[in-house]
Amino acid sequence: MSRRTIFSSMFLVILMAATLAAQQKYEAADIEDGGRLYRGNCMLCHGPDGDSVTGIDFRHGTFMRASTDDDLVRIIQNGISGTPMPPSTYSEFQARTVVAYLRSLAMDSRSGLPAGDAARGKLLFEGKGQCATCHRVKGSGSRIGPDLTQIGSVRRSSELEQSILNPDAEMLTANQYLRITTRDGAAIRGRLLNQDAFTLQLLDFNERLVSLSKANLREWSVDKKSMMPSFRDKLNSQELSDLISYLASLKGVDKP
Repeated sequence: MSRRTIFSSMFLVILMAATLAAQQKYEAADIEDGGRLYRGNCMLCHGPDGDSVTGIDFRHGTFMRASTDDDLVRIIQNGISGTPMPPSTYSEFQARTVVAYLRSLAMDSRSGLPAGDAARGKLLFEGKGQCATCHRVKGSGSRIGPDLTQIGSVRRSSELEQSILNPDAEMLTANQYLRITTRDGAAIRGRLLNQDAFTLQLLDFNERLVSLSKANLREWSVDKKSMMPSFRDKLNSQELSDLISYLASLKGVDKP
């Protein structure tokens, strides 16, 4: 083999490695933006973990018709003729943020935890974890916290893990709690349900629906810390995996 051939082969390897590295380098803001687009438009078919379509598994980088980020961008923008994958109205920049999010799915896997058991997780949810004192599942439990009946359909396993271990890391709208002081000095706390330009609706800690006119409030603010405690030092790795498996199994009310 000539020196020129060796040099050309080495250059090709370096070029391919550089291209791969470029594909895997994403900004956190791009991943976050892509996640919002994915949850709003892609998750219905592909699922929260990206493995609901046969032959495709975003968590493990399994794509049927794509090998590069450019391939994925084209598919997201143009769809795939003759399949349920439709074209989108995303710009190239938006499509690339979705690709950034897809690439991040594999990096968020829970490979460090043992296999979980949903049945044991249900017992933890109702017992040691005391989750039902705040949350409701299929009509049973408290309404103080968000209803978790469909949580497995909208949240990835890695996101569930983060919520259990570090609930302050991501405060979703459904998890926001308000501190309110009315003009007459009454203090009210509760979970925000809805608001418009003139009113606030919340569920207080006695599970009562409260509607308040903003004009009658002295001040109000969103709690910076989650009402949910961290379970980092309360569950061992097996218990954590069992609880996540149970939550991931919650896809909605069972049909008779």
